[in-house]
Amino acid sequence: MGERLQKILSSRGVASRREAEKMILSGRVTVDGVPATLGDTADPMANQIAVDGKPLPGNGPRVYLMLNKPRGYVTTLSDEKGRPNAAQLVADCGMRVYPVGRLDMNSEGLLLFTNDGELANRIMHPSGEVEKEYEVKVRGYHPGSEALLARPIELDGRPIRKPGVTLLQVSGQTARFRITIHEGRNRQIRRMAQAAGLEVARLKRIREGKLQLGDLPAGKWRYLTEEEVSFLHNT
Repeated sequence: MGERLQKILSSRGVASRREAEKMILSGRVTVDGVPATLGDTADPMANQIAVDGKPLPGNGPRVYLMLNKPRGYVTTLSDEKGRPNAAQLVADCGMRVYPVGRLDMNSEGLLLFTNDGELANRIMHPSGEVEKEYEVKVRGYHPGSEALLARPIELDGRPIRKPGVTLLQVSGQTARFRITIHEGRNRQIRRMAQAAGLEVARLKRIREGKLQLGDLPAGKWRYLTEEEVSFLHNT
């Protein structure tokens, strides 16, 4: 029985469903040598599916890992500016894996990678709302900044849930916060800070749900434990 091509590509770890749709629309995917169109279905057991002329990878073992992404690395898989890619830092895991969500180039910390496309799609879906915790250094601090940061403001025309904000340290107009959010909108904390009259100087993700970055060194990765993988599957 046939399945949507984007679902097949996602389940084989080629890309997220959204990225797979872009691949199909750009003509990079073929079925039995014929360029595919969005909405096409196929049977991986009966049809020859290829991306950029290369046959679809087989169903290999599922890999789940955590990277402590340093600043200066992008998480997009292709960058027109040729900037360093976070995927390069996990290339020695032996499997082709993809980032789950994003951290912008100037952000650092916990970033998940997997070749389990279905799980990645579920985690990244807005309905998931996996709690994420960050350590944030800001400039422009003034008394009352924490209350402004903790406001449930609107982003992209939709309200965010009230974030958790803990003031850790103040030195003049520089301060460190621990901030917990639920949605993970594009550049959410930086935009929250801007709305509070603050500038983010450093941003590090230290937790995602029950997954803790801990003392993992910057630029290094580790496999998730069975307990951590179980948490992701039950999120």
